Amino acid sequence: MQKLGLNQSLQQKLSPQQIQFIKLLQVPTAELESRIEEELEINPALEEGQEEPDQDDKQDGEDYQETSGGEEEVDIKDYLRDDEYSSYKTQSDGGGDDDDDREMPIPMGTSLHEQLMTQLGYLGLNEHQEAIGRQLVGSIEADGYIRRDLEAIVNDLAFSQGIETTLEEVESILKKIQSFDPAGIAARNLQECLLLQLDRMDNGHDIDVAVAKKILTESFEEFTKKHYQKIQKKLGTEDEEFVRDAVELIIRLNPKPGSGSSSGMVKNQVIIPDFILTNNNGKLELALNSRNAPELRISRSYTDMFKAYDKGDKKDKKLKEAVTFVKQKLDAAKWFIDAIKQRQQTLLKTMKAIVDFQYEFFQEGDETKLRPMILKDIAQMINMDISTVSRVASSKAIQTDFGIYQLKYFFSEGISTDSGEEVSSREVKQIIKDIIEGEDKSKPYSDDKLETILNEKGYNIARRTVAKYREQLNIPVARLRKEM
Repeated sequence: MQKLGLNQSLQQKLSPQQIQFIKLLQVPTAELESRIEEELEINPALEEGQEEPDQDDKQDGEDYQETSGGEEEVDIKDYLRDDEYSSYKTQSDGGGDDDDDREMPIPMGTSLHEQLMTQLGYLGLNEHQEAIGRQLVGSIEADGYIRRDLEAIVNDLAFSQGIETTLEEVESILKKIQSFDPAGIAARNLQECLLLQLDRMDNGHDIDVAVAKKILTESFEEFTKKHYQKIQKKLGTEDEEFVRDAVELIIRLNPKPGSGSSSGMVKNQVIIPDFILTNNNGKLELALNSRNAPELRISRSYTDMFKAYDKGDKKDKKLKEAVTFVKQKLDAAKWFIDAIKQRQQTLLKTMKAIVDFQYEFFQEGDETKLRPMILKDIAQMINMDISTVSRVASSKAIQTDFGIYQLKYFFSEGISTDSGEEVSSREVKQIIKDIIEGEDKSKPYSDDKLETILNEKGYNIARRTVAKYREQLNIPVARLRKEM
């Protein structure tokens, strides 16, 4: 038997303005401009630029309200008298119109792909060969390797571009690309990458290069496992120094030529800081990058439509529909402008709290001065939700006198000391790094030994935590750190 009943429940729903704000809050400064351009394209009621209010315009149509039954009222004065929206420009906390702070990116060179395509053009290939070269360059991953099987690339060319080729032809063009800078580019595995770099260094007279190539060719597996005695045996020598010099040469090579090389060919993507922090004789001054302060306004032509409606026939159905459409666009424009303003205020509020919390670090830039800090700490300081702080911290950066930092850099868990003091995990990581750098490489410290040393220094830390921090520092286990 079915029964009808009433249930009362509470549900939290976000308004369109709140959704707009949340989306904008997590957008970094570098992407804000494109987000604003997107909104300008879809909403003709929103315009760029600063508008001087016309006092006469504000009086037109003030007394009109739509009163047809059951429909939402359209109050013209909401749109004609709202100076905050008709001409709006957000202000940075740093004050002034200093153009020097408008855009402060890390210098950026051309991308790896662009560099490789430029070098491809120097080979003088015919149209058919160049198409194969472009396909190969496009298959190079961010770290500089080609991991896609060459036979698959042959099929790609046939099916996607109608280019018939052979495995031998693709491989011959790949060899040409492997001669490009940076050295080691377009390798199919680590062994090939290192050998390509050694080929550049080989002048036929350097014994270390010759031995290094022999090690990689004949004893690569032993080299990766640091079984140096087995390498000596394979090479038929008892001269330990003979092998050690060659191994040291290999270690100095770049295992990831696409992710930053000594040649300077590869650059990171541009990072535009969201905040600028300056130390003015000991006083920290925080400003929001002025690219976060766009000049936006409500379209004058759209407000003119309301004035025309106020003077026209209120019973005209088509005119009524038009003004409803205009109202929707004006609401969306006002919501967007308000979301931009909220974004700016929230960013500054959150960053001020982080600066206050990590004041000693921002004074000196000393990593050991970082205090343990989690999202909840900042959320409580600014009386906001943890998710809001997370959105700010996840994709924003700050420029300081000693470098540009991602905000998430300042968040870390705490480790207790014998004295009961809480220290940042970053401090512990730095100490682990220092200990390992100073260890005897012939007898590197195990994680158990690192735990003992840290405990002796007063840091209460378990071996598994030591292992976790070591891995986060990209430091291999003791066996792989061993050197001859």
